Amino acid sequence: MKVRNILATKGGRVITIAPDKTVREAVALLVHHRIGAIVVADESGHLIGILSERDVMRTAAADEGVFGRPVADVMTREVVIGMPQDDVLAVAHTMLEKRFRHLPIVDDGRLIGIISIGDVLKTQRDAYQGEIETLETRIIAEGE
Repeated sequence: MKVRNILATKGGRVITIAPDKTVREAVALLVHHRIGAIVVADESGHLIGILSERDVMRTAAADEGVFGRPVADVMTREVVIGMPQDDVLAVAHTMLEKRFRHLPIVDDGRLIGIISIGDVLKTQRDAYQGEIETLETRIIAEGE
């Protein structure tokens, strides 16, 4: 299965924020949209970073004033990205090994979506469930 399959069911809407907005504004968007990370994009919509709940918590542990700081000060700048043609199992492996939960998806340099480790797990669970049902149907048919 490919990442494009996840995006097809999930949709390609990506919540973004400008790097000069405050962390407080970013947290408000995270809460409002019930998401764990937000893509940081420049004026032309190009990905320049990602701000996750973890980024905020790590910074808040050392700086109580984190909420007034610009997103650019707290975001992760070296973002691992995926592409629609990536294999879901390979993406899952990368996310687990590198210990991150959100993967922006880029196609021809354009941000087209974002997937979470939850999206990946749900896709795999559904695929396995489909295989189980197929095998059960075959077993029942052979037994008749």
